[in-house]
Amino acid sequence: MTYHGKTVLVVGLARSGIAVTRVLRSLGARVIANDIKTRQQLGDSISELELLDVDFYLGGTPDDLVDKVDLIVISPSVPIDSSFVQKARCLGREVISELELAYRLCKAPVIAITGTNGKTTTVTLTGEILKKAGFNVYVVGNIGVPFVSKALEMNKDDIAVVEVSSFQLEAIYNFHPRVAAILNITEDHLNRHKTMENYIATKARIFENCSSDDWVVLNADNEVTARLASQARAQVLFFSRLRPLKRGAWVEDGTVVLDIGDGKEAICGVEDIFIPGAHNLENALAASLMARVMGATAEDIAVTLKTFKGVEHRIEYVDTIGGVKFYNDSKGTNPDASIKAIQAMKGPTVLIAGGMDKGSSFEEFIDAFGKTVTHMVVLGETADKLIKTAKEKGFDRVYRVSSVEESVMKAFSLASPGYNVLFSPACASWDMFKDYEERGRVFKSAVRALKGEVE
Repeated sequence: MTYHGKTVLVVGLARSGIAVTRVLRSLGARVIANDIKTRQQLGDSISELELLDVDFYLGGTPDDLVDKVDLIVISPSVPIDSSFVQKARCLGREVISELELAYRLCKAPVIAITGTNGKTTTVTLTGEILKKAGFNVYVVGNIGVPFVSKALEMNKDDIAVVEVSSFQLEAIYNFHPRVAAILNITEDHLNRHKTMENYIATKARIFENCSSDDWVVLNADNEVTARLASQARAQVLFFSRLRPLKRGAWVEDGTVVLDIGDGKEAICGVEDIFIPGAHNLENALAASLMARVMGATAEDIAVTLKTFKGVEHRIEYVDTIGGVKFYNDSKGTNPDASIKAIQAMKGPTVLIAGGMDKGSSFEEFIDAFGKTVTHMVVLGETADKLIKTAKEKGFDRVYRVSSVEESVMKAFSLASPGYNVLFSPACASWDMFKDYEERGRVFKSAVRALKGEVE
C-alpha cells in the first residue's frame, strides 16, 4: 500500500501511536490522531505532533471518523472489540496494529517473541547474541522502542528482534516473522481477553503466517505452549530445562545443549549463565535457539550467556542498606512473573506487591511464598484482594500502605540484616503509574532516599 495521499486514523496517542503518526506523516499520509484523553490530559507528550500538520480528535472515541479514512492503525491499549473497530470493519476499512504497519514497512527479517513472562529479557539477550555474531540488530517492540519507529531504517541484511504483546497481535494480517517464539502462557490479561482460550488463541497468532521455511520456538515445559506445535506450519523447535530433547535446546548433565538439525552442540554450563533463576535458564535456552537458527555460532552464544547481566526492572539489584538487599522487579506485572522472582531469592524476603487488577487469581502466588517470604507489604488497586487471599491461605503478616515510598520504609522496618526486600507487584502499574518503568524508577528512587536517611 502507498501511504502518500491516504487518510489514516491513528487511535491511541501513547508511545506507539506517536511513532505511527510521525512515520505516516513522513510518508505523505494525512493523519487524524485520536485519543480518548483530552489535550490537557495528554500534556507535553503530543507537542511534537502539533508541528507535523496533524488533525487531532481528542477527548472521545472516533466512531464518527471511520467512514472518512482509508486505514485505521490502533495502539495496543485499544481493544479489538471497540465499537469503532466493528463499525470500520462493516464499512470495509482495514484496522491494523502498529506491529502490522511496522512489518509492512520493514525490509529486515523478523524474530518475534511473545509469552506471558520473560519477553523483555529474552528479546534483549537474543539481540545481544546476534550483535556478538556480527549482525546489525534492532531490538524493538513492546520493550519500549516502537517497531514502526525503526522499520524504515532497516534493510534486508539487518535483523529485527521484536517483543510482541497479545494486544498487538489482535490486529495483524500479513505479519510474518522468520522466527516466532512463544516462551510460556499463564493466566494474564483476562480483563482484556475475557477467557484463557481467547488469550491462548491470540498468542498463537504470532506464527499464523509462518511457512515451512520459517521456525517456531516453543517451551516444552509449558503444556499450554507445547500443545500449539500442532497448529504450526513452520519447523518447530522446543526448549526445555527439565528433560532432554531430540532437537532444540535443553540441559544435559548441567550443560546447555543445542541441536537445530545439524548435530548436538554443547554451549556452556548452566552455572556459567550470569543471570540467575530457573526462569532465566528458560529465557537463555530460547534466546540461544533463536540466535543459532539465524546464524550465531555456539561460541557467540556461550560468550554472551556468560556476560549478559539482565534488564532493568527484572529482579534488578538496587542497593544494600543495613545488610538488607533491595531488588526491583517492577516488570513482575502478573502473579506468575512474581512467583519466578520469589523463587530466585536467596534468603528471607519481605515482598512488596499490588497494583492494577487484571482479573488474576493470587492463590498460587501466595502458595509460592513457602519459607522465603516472611512478610508482605501491599498497595494499589489489588491491596484488598491480596490481603483477603493471604488470610484465606493462613498468611497474616500483611501490611497495607498507600505509596511506593511508604512501602520501602515499611519493608525495611520489617527486614533484618541478611534479608531481601523484593518489589514485585504481580499486577499492572496503570492504577498509579504511566507504566512499569516509571513504577520501577520510583521504587529505586525511594530506596536511594531511604539510604540517605539511615546511613
